[in-house]
Amino acid sequence: MHTLFLLATLIGMACLARTLWFEFGRKPSPTHMQARAHSGQFQVGVFQNEIDTPAQTGDFSYSKLIRELIHPSNTHRKPPAAIPSEKINLHSLLQQAPSIVWFGHSSYLLTLNGFTILVDPVMAGHSAPLPFLINSFTGTDIYSVDDLPPIDLLLITHDHYDHLDYDTVKKLKPKVKQVITPLGCGEHLRFWGYDADIITELNWHESLVIGDHTITATPARHFSGRAFGRNTTLWASYVLKSTTHKLYLGGDSGYGPHFKAIGEQYGPFDLALLESGQYNPAWAFIHMMPEETVQAAQDLNARVLMPVHWGKFVLSLHNWDEPIQRLTAAAQQHHQTLFTPTLGKAMPLNGDYVNNPWWESIQ
Repeated sequence: MHTLFLLATLIGMACLARTLWFEFGRKPSPTHMQARAHSGQFQVGVFQNEIDTPAQTGDFSYSKLIRELIHPSNTHRKPPAAIPSEKINLHSLLQQAPSIVWFGHSSYLLTLNGFTILVDPVMAGHSAPLPFLINSFTGTDIYSVDDLPPIDLLLITHDHYDHLDYDTVKKLKPKVKQVITPLGCGEHLRFWGYDADIITELNWHESLVIGDHTITATPARHFSGRAFGRNTTLWASYVLKSTTHKLYLGGDSGYGPHFKAIGEQYGPFDLALLESGQYNPAWAFIHMMPEETVQAAQDLNARVLMPVHWGKFVLSLHNWDEPIQRLTAAAQQHHQTLFTPTLGKAMPLNGDYVNNPWWESIQ
């Protein structure tokens, strides 16, 4: 019996190690990154932010965070009922007017005159290397990879698990025609079986033109890393310009002067998608408070703000709906137009953006 238990344990550990081996991805060559980086951007084998950006403030405690996540003193981090959603036939969007479908958190599908762009897809029901660690809210997993149409462009902002999901990206491979990532991040996808010829890695302020669409990587104030060691790959936001629209696709970012600089160089924007959620004073340099998100939208000269990075996972200690409540109040105070689509529903990008307070129906 002891031998069988030991054997089963060893087999389990081997399976876990194999799972994590693929989940962690693969680091890029530091020599290659150094050759592609701007002056001062890549130092001692890691990428740097434009300004000093500590990952956490001095009063941050990992042990306290872990205790709170495992045994929360706040019972409102998850919604008390299912998130409202609407499931449609995503293939039908190819013949329709430009639209966006939000899948929760920072995942969404853009369709611009038949051209499909999938951003940071996480459709595996969790946002961690092991599926039992951080599960999605009830009602948010209404789509699977099988439901998606062919993807002309897969766009990744950085390599954290809640933005680059191994299971989702692996299943997506037959559907994807082209991939854009920040510098170094494409190495994960090559490790997972993607053809190197379809992957383009961009540094900040580099662009790729695909038909009528120009995608430019722009700075963000954040960090990267999936396993041991940080910042061996770059993080980014993107400017998407087509013949009919100009959008700012923000990845994770703390507030900083880069928003105003991007607005001056690339704006104004019809719509900015910016993070508002999973913040904490302990990591205020790498994630914005909701009030800062509104300020960032105004710095960008964005006519409409759509908040993302909320509504699907518990990655911080605040109430699940605190981000949208604070954001709404700040937007009203500063006369910033908001766009809050129902999860899963295709919303037209026709300038008539709807601010639907769907979260108020969850009691």
